Amino acid sequence: MRWSQLFVPTLRDDPAEADAPSHRLLLRAGYVRQLATGHYSLLPLAVRVRARIIGIVRAEMERIGAQEMLLPALHPAEPWRRSGRWELMGREMFRLRDRRGADLALGMTHEEIFATVARELGSCRRLPQQWYQFQTKFRDEPRPKGGLLRTREFTMKDAYSFDLDRAGLDASYATYHGAYTRIFERLGVPALPVEASSGTMGGSDSTEFMCPADAGEDLVVRCPACGYAANVERATSRLPAVSDGPGLPAPERFDTPGVRTIDDLRAYGAPPERQIKTLVYVVDGTQTLVLLRGDHAFSEEKLAVATGAADLRPAHPDEIRDALGASPGSLGAVGVTGPPVYADEALRGRRAMFTGANTDGVHLRGVDVDRDIAAGTWADLREAAAGEPCPRCGGPLLVERAIEVGHIFKLGDRYARALGAEVLAPDGGRVPVVMGSYGIGVERAMAAIVEVHHDDRGIVWPLAVAPFQVAVVAVQPDDADVAKAAEDVYAALAARGADVVIDDRPERAGVKFRDVELTGIPFRVTVGRRGLAEGTVEVTPRATGTTVTIPLDAVVPHVSGLIGL
Repeated sequence: MRWSQLFVPTLRDDPAEADAPSHRLLLRAGYVRQLATGHYSLLPLAVRVRARIIGIVRAEMERIGAQEMLLPALHPAEPWRRSGRWELMGREMFRLRDRRGADLALGMTHEEIFATVARELGSCRRLPQQWYQFQTKFRDEPRPKGGLLRTREFTMKDAYSFDLDRAGLDASYATYHGAYTRIFERLGVPALPVEASSGTMGGSDSTEFMCPADAGEDLVVRCPACGYAANVERATSRLPAVSDGPGLPAPERFDTPGVRTIDDLRAYGAPPERQIKTLVYVVDGTQTLVLLRGDHAFSEEKLAVATGAADLRPAHPDEIRDALGASPGSLGAVGVTGPPVYADEALRGRRAMFTGANTDGVHLRGVDVDRDIAAGTWADLREAAAGEPCPRCGGPLLVERAIEVGHIFKLGDRYARALGAEVLAPDGGRVPVVMGSYGIGVERAMAAIVEVHHDDRGIVWPLAVAPFQVAVVAVQPDDADVAKAAEDVYAALAARGADVVIDDRPERAGVKFRDVELTGIPFRVTVGRRGLAEGTVEVTPRATGTTVTIPLDAVVPHVSGLIGL
């Protein structure tokens, strides 16, 4: 490939709209261009990187015996209605109607569609099965950001396992866990497997593979001492035992004019750990009270899991006042009997607590949670925080930002039952197959690689995914001897199977060097008039920037060895 024929529209300056390093560098280096919010065009270099990522993922899928398919991206509503997810997916699903008025959706995932294909398995003798595809997915993200990290249209490798029973699912899940570990190692992504919530996917267990990065939108809670790791939406911590005094015989009202926050109430002798924070949520259309300790952060995802809600949102101020008669800041659940009450486990058995009295500017002291509040459901609703004790070993927890690069789920038989994917069992009866689901976002993986592998000069691609392995730069392409030597090195490397590009543009050497560095090509071979006079060329690894001088007649075997040929 000749750089003079490539479309690589590099930019000198950082784009103003770019935030994450991968977003900034993929734009600057001419890999992507934004079409609209959350929609990106992949230019030639990005397509080459994408193909290498897909090649690595495909190789590991084939290694575990998975078979590649390609299912439609446009789905009829009927399979989604049968699984119950037509309503559950909410506004993130792109929906449309055809000319006959039939409801359709652009696929955001494919559990229902693969389960439909699995109806034809027929007998347990065909199990287990491992199927996968690379397909475009669509999600109407409310806040697309970070370039390729969060988009509305993207390529996913989604795989599905089909087994006769839970033991088979456990084995398939472990197989994919191993395959994902190898995939991310080969991609150069330091992916940490963490416990995760299954969300709208359902099922029993799930594991996210998280790449630590400042640009990540997820938070991972982990323990360096024992290895415990979980997404903040799933993580727990060990709270120290609390011994409350006897408290008051009944809650006591006291005036708190102007108090609106947890910190405001401190002035009245109420430390945050002794306050009950009351939130109002609308859960599937029902106003619901959520109670946490004042110093704890609320996890909306944990509430969604606890309630099984399809639609969940904070209540509006007017809805809160209509329900409780007060504004946020003076809310409480003492004596409330109408709305359902979900209470965090950290409040169980607590006495001598403070909370709002459902009258603006008035609070209660001496609250005994078990005595005074009708908590209908107890659940883990809080976010674990840095420094809290690990639930396994008691060591201090760390909280880090990360990018989710993969997610695997144990789905069970939910989709098989809904879609009629049954097989004939050994005893002659018919049973639903047991499914697993396993996803990797291809473009997000590309962005994650850049987040991990870059410096102040640009991208530093790992060799396995780089668009080209080697760039041969002719410093003076108008010099016949330089041009011929560069062409000979280029041709010889290509003949050995190297992915090589020759920069034959009539540009200054500094421009060429800067573009090779910015685009992240792992090795640069520099052919110039001065070196040729001594029979040498220069080889510069992108990762180190340390240039070595190599005899011209030895450069091809030398570079071939560097790239593993």
